[in-house]
Amino acid sequence: MQKVRAVALAAAGATLTAVYSASVLAQQAPAAGAPATPPAAPPAPKLDTGDTAWMLTSTALVLMMTIPGLALFYAGMVRRKNVLATAMQSFAITALITVLWMIVGYSLAFTKGGAWVGDLSRFFLRGLAIDSVHDLAKTIPESVFMCFQMTFAIITPALITGAFAERMKFSAMMWFMGLWSILVYAPIAHWVWGGGFLGDWGVLDFAGGTVVHINAGVAGLVCALVLGKRKGYGSENLAPHNLVLSVIGASLLWVGWFGFNAGSAVSAGTSAGMAMAVTQIATAAAALGWMFAEWAARGKPSVLGVISGAVAGLVAITPASGFVNPTGALIIGIVAGVVCFWAATSLKNMLGYDDSLDAFGVHGIGGFIGAVLTGVFATQLITGKVDEKNQPVPAGLIDGNAGQVLTQIYGAAVTIVYCAVVTFIILKIVDVIIGLRVDQEQEIEGLDINLHGETVH
Repeated sequence: MQKVRAVALAAAGATLTAVYSASVLAQQAPAAGAPATPPAAPPAPKLDTGDTAWMLTSTALVLMMTIPGLALFYAGMVRRKNVLATAMQSFAITALITVLWMIVGYSLAFTKGGAWVGDLSRFFLRGLAIDSVHDLAKTIPESVFMCFQMTFAIITPALITGAFAERMKFSAMMWFMGLWSILVYAPIAHWVWGGGFLGDWGVLDFAGGTVVHINAGVAGLVCALVLGKRKGYGSENLAPHNLVLSVIGASLLWVGWFGFNAGSAVSAGTSAGMAMAVTQIATAAAALGWMFAEWAARGKPSVLGVISGAVAGLVAITPASGFVNPTGALIIGIVAGVVCFWAATSLKNMLGYDDSLDAFGVHGIGGFIGAVLTGVFATQLITGKVDEKNQPVPAGLIDGNAGQVLTQIYGAAVTIVYCAVVTFIILKIVDVIIGLRVDQEQEIEGLDINLHGETVH
């Protein structure tokens, strides 16, 4: 009897359990004919105050690179009669590109669009709300990301002015820079960073070796060739009038570049820390490389040489700064310092072009060196990239990925060709409409008094 009772109780318990489970499932299941409950939406991106603070700081640092950094760097290297006109170019470009970036540049560069250019969904920054975020920077407000990228759009055309210093009309310069920013800078920024085809190809450019420096350097060379040489080039003394200004400018560039490179991590994390470290190392190595190369070739190390070497190192490490370790940075810096010294002296003399302040010799050549050597020294230990199976993905030649070097060369070559052709076309159009170059009397007397009605005493 006890066994029969036990069996009955067990059966009853099992029945109650089944009934309870069924009732729970019935409560959880949608009613017949009712729509299924949609899956929960992914959590909204969470803004990070630390990342935002770092990016606000980086934006200010990069803006400082143009004004006052580049303005002083270039102004100190021209003759006294052109110092104000040269500084004015950097300042005016800062204002012009800010407005153009707000109207159309940002939208063309950083909206979805297609493989070649973005769309106009952010025309006049339409839809940019206080809490908007960009897919490339999900932990900071899109307004901060937009301003950070604006500072890159500002300094790139400002760099070009070094190639044609002391001989272009101010009006022509403004028209050229405005058109160049829209037709050259914005598309190339989109190709590499904004979802375009170079990024899809796998071109590595952490902070602008291709987008900024090759782009500006090639445009500068085309400008120098189209405008021709300065009056007295090769026969008169065209030495810098005040290298102290240039030293101050180069120093501001060096400090500001931490925002340029470490800021391109778009977060206050480990990537930013390593980018800062390799930037410092490469810059110092390049300054020494140029200094010792000049010392050996000419018997004395010059002030202009050591600061130019530092800028060459900053340029060359830019594309690599998020991908290489300190040893790679050291090698990149040394190579950039020595090769850019050769480019700014021997190559320029050999080919006979007047790149006034070595925009091509430092930024074009340095940017190309950095882009190619990124493909050599990029390492998975820094990038941390893994595949869907959580296996390390080789980054560069030292990881066994020799194809990355070719990818880097392809990216640089496409940028060079497009930039050179479109820059030439813009220059010719501006020349036909208003003329590019000041007349001979104005150039001899100086641009400060003739273009701006002011002089330095």
